[in-house]
Amino acid sequence: MNRTANNWVSSFFGRSLYFFLSLIISVPIYLAIETYVRSIEVHEDEAVATAATGCFIVGVFAGRYMAQLWSARIKPVSNVLIGGLFILIIANICWLFFHADFPLQGRAAINLLLFWIPFAVISFSLGILIKLVRAVTQNQLQEAQASAATSQSELQLLQSQLSPHFLFNTLNNLYGLSLTQHEKIPPLLLKLSDLLRYSIYDVKETFVPLVDELAYINNYIDFEKIRIGTRLELKTDIENIARTDIKIAPMLLIVFIENAFKHSKNTANEKIFIEVALKTWGKMILFFVKNSHSKAETTPSGKGNGLGLDNVAKRLTLLYPNEHILEFQNDSEFYTVSLQLKMK
Repeated sequence: MNRTANNWVSSFFGRSLYFFLSLIISVPIYLAIETYVRSIEVHEDEAVATAATGCFIVGVFAGRYMAQLWSARIKPVSNVLIGGLFILIIANICWLFFHADFPLQGRAAINLLLFWIPFAVISFSLGILIKLVRAVTQNQLQEAQASAATSQSELQLLQSQLSPHFLFNTLNNLYGLSLTQHEKIPPLLLKLSDLLRYSIYDVKETFVPLVDELAYINNYIDFEKIRIGTRLELKTDIENIARTDIKIAPMLLIVFIENAFKHSKNTANEKIFIEVALKTWGKMILFFVKNSHSKAETTPSGKGNGLGLDNVAKRLTLLYPNEHILEFQNDSEFYTVSLQLKMK
């Protein structure tokens, strides 16, 4: 029996912190009520103010308790309900001030009634409003935390796919070279070890310094220059960035460069043309890559290649919401990708 009573009291008043806060808040509430009661010429204003203060605090807790029972049964809290409670409280406060200026002369009992009814409505509605606003805030916080956890898990999954995707394409290239140009394999393996070291061990963070990412890109371009040889006609305009505070999502740009090298080799032309440019402008990172391709190949993605571009699109959505512009352009000879990113 005692345990049930204690549980009810705990549920009604909440944590002990709320009780101590109510004691502190009761001081300015008492002073405001005492001033009001004196203005409408009520006798024994101090006793009335003390009783009104106690009733106000109890009314707030009662409203909070009723809102707690209601929100436990009905999860979604309507914004219309919250707005209605706010308007109701403001309307009753305005009535109290109006009544203080125009009390009924010689009608002390009615004056008290006209005070107590809106006063009780204010305290009870305020308790409901406080609880509902807190419930809405907690629900929004929980939803945001769940969404962030889901996005983080998806991002980790996408990032874990980067190294296998790169390794798969690179091993295919090495296999082809081992059959025709096996003398290129040793230097390529050295470059490959550096590339894998970065892609596996150095990209654990969500964002990495742009200078490190550019070093990886330049290393990859050197790798491809060895692999392709004199057939490659390469044009690069990559800004020399020394600042380490400019950050970017790791392995983001390399997918476009990798696709450029992969699909440019399918051209029937004697030369493979690739252009890569990267600049910083204000708070933006501007990236551009252009490659030649065969006329029969209308899109850059084929079997086994869609993973990389899909991966990039999803990562851009997660990491750069409303902070990126990605554009593709395809004609009979060249495929172009331009990307604008906000610096991190």
